[in-house]
Amino acid sequence: MVGQTISHYRITAKLGEGGMGAVYRAEDEKLQRPVALKFLPPELAADAQARERLLREARAASRLSHPNIATIYEVGEAEGKPFIAMELVAGESLKQRLLRAALPPADLLEVARQIAEGLNEAHQAGVVHRDVKPANIMLDAKGRVKILDFGLAVFTGRERAPGETAESFMSRTATGWSTGGTVPYMSPEQLRGERTDARSDIFSLGALLYECLTGRLPFRGDTSIDILHAILRQPPTPLRSLIPEVSPEWEELVERCLEKEPERRFRSVREVQEALRRAAVPATVAEKSVAVLYFENLSGAKEDEYFRDGITEDVITELSKIKPLRVFPRSAVLTYQDQPATAPEIGRQLNAAYVLGGSLRRAGNRLRITAQLVETRTGHSVWAERYDREMKDVFEVQDEIARNISQALRIQLSPQEEKAIARKPTENSQAYDYYLRGRSYARRGTRSDLEFAVQMYERAIALDPDFAQAHAGLAIACGLYYEWHEQQPRWVEKGLASCERALTLDPQLPEALSAQARIFFIQRKFDETILSAQRAIERKPDCEGAYWALGNALFVSDRWDEAVAVAERAIEAGGDDYNMYIPFMMIFERVGQPEKARSLRQQQRGALERHLEWVPDDVRARILLANCYASLRNETEAVRELQRAVALRPNDANILYNAACTYGILQKKEDALALLRRAKENGWNNPAWAARDPDLACLHGDPEFERLVKG
Repeated sequence: MVGQTISHYRITAKLGEGGMGAVYRAEDEKLQRPVALKFLPPELAADAQARERLLREARAASRLSHPNIATIYEVGEAEGKPFIAMELVAGESLKQRLLRAALPPADLLEVARQIAEGLNEAHQAGVVHRDVKPANIMLDAKGRVKILDFGLAVFTGRERAPGETAESFMSRTATGWSTGGTVPYMSPEQLRGERTDARSDIFSLGALLYECLTGRLPFRGDTSIDILHAILRQPPTPLRSLIPEVSPEWEELVERCLEKEPERRFRSVREVQEALRRAAVPATVAEKSVAVLYFENLSGAKEDEYFRDGITEDVITELSKIKPLRVFPRSAVLTYQDQPATAPEIGRQLNAAYVLGGSLRRAGNRLRITAQLVETRTGHSVWAERYDREMKDVFEVQDEIARNISQALRIQLSPQEEKAIARKPTENSQAYDYYLRGRSYARRGTRSDLEFAVQMYERAIALDPDFAQAHAGLAIACGLYYEWHEQQPRWVEKGLASCERALTLDPQLPEALSAQARIFFIQRKFDETILSAQRAIERKPDCEGAYWALGNALFVSDRWDEAVAVAERAIEAGGDDYNMYIPFMMIFERVGQPEKARSLRQQQRGALERHLEWVPDDVRARILLANCYASLRNETEAVRELQRAVALRPNDANILYNAACTYGILQKKEDALALLRRAKENGWNNPAWAARDPDLACLHGDPEFERLVKG
């Protein structure tokens, strides 16, 4: 076919051929750009199933727009020859690269990271590749990765339910087409013709990574039947026996990808990405490091989860007072909440020497807490205890757990540490219960939840006026209410008074300093915001809300280099707080690092989807999810979520402003201006932010926009 012109493509060279088609280099004579043309083999051109596969590849890939996925330009037919025109990737396939030698872990890391980025984009769009293998991974001259060949992809045209995560959507809708694929890389469920979802691609990715590291397939045999039997029944040869220098992080990552039962693999590619980050910087396990898992709620009552969460987090706080002990923050263990993984598995993933797990049951005024400290390396329990107490003794239980763990790990407490552990936040157990309720509901963020949180904090303060943490919690709730729901001065006044009271009672209380930073930011006192946030972080590195205030203040003060320097720590401290990503995404856009901003946007999307599964009526989270979809070029879902959010809150200035941003990203200037105008009419007044907001870049220079942002 070289020299022929098909449609408006002039074929110049043959690039390769496989069982399902030949690929040629061609020149697009209309747009004057090089492309790759993929044709079915002549013997399959009339085969309906083969033509459907080619069309399915085009449909699946055309739904995706990502730097690590080859772009589909057109699907067509000329002279009875169906073809796909796609992005031409100049380079070699990963299969060709492996013919020379295996990849050292350091070289593989970047390749694996980009493959995971592309697969995550596909899975979020409802597409399972089902043929992940080295031959379908292209490496260009600059080391960039492109995923090819979605001919076996599974996808559906059905819409995702409101608030439904991508993972549950895939699980609900994805079904197997057949056992088609490339046998050495196929998952057990794919071989059996069962339902396939994102975890099937994760298995194939594990096989690919194993081959890249060792130069050999994980499952081998003389025939396809032998290989199939090995995939279904036999474990792969351990990585360490083939490459003794492989790190535990790589070994853990590949082994978990290759679990035969889907439930034991990573649940999503996002978890694979996190494992790759750990593999990038192998952590040295501190001899005395502890990860405290969220206790199991044995009462069975969902309304008791606020209490379980509060007790767990306060145990983390108590243990953090022991200086020789490295305690993992709440954000590090949050992802394992109510998950089936064992303590040693979690310990290995976090590089924690010990893991503290347990359970909690509350019945009336009685409380039963069990706790067990497990050594990650051996899986053996080094300490365990059961506490049957009354609610009023809850602080003594936390105290005893901290002391017993220090004894089990042979840590001698200093007099200062003894005093810090013994100190109670309040003498009133009912006030403490109200405080935990308030903290839980404030995190949900909706108007009604924040109103309830304010009531709970006020009840706690009524029972104990000297309860500094309750005053700080009230200040945070007031700041959130002002920022997200009602820009009335009374919320600022109330929040500021609560901050002052909390800091009078405890001048070093991190939560009070974080609340003060939030109130200062609302008042546009950016230097004071930065100072208070930094003081909070110095005293408690994962203090809720402190990095959010710091990032926002640095952004609007144009102190971008300082913000970039703390971004990684901020995201790590933020856990699943979707708000944490906002200022740092903006900053990376401003400093010319769009790929970093996009990566954060993808992480935020996951956090938003998980949050909406927990709190489906959080309209603010919904409009931010619309913003994410727009940034990730999913216009259909972006507009749907935007319209739903605006319909639910037609006069909410914050919702209207973020809706304007969504239209701005989509380059719909008139719609963006109209909503920005409505936002201002309904009380929005943050011109310093809007003038710097890259989401509204398409409006820069527009006379009306300039008038709006000048106040």
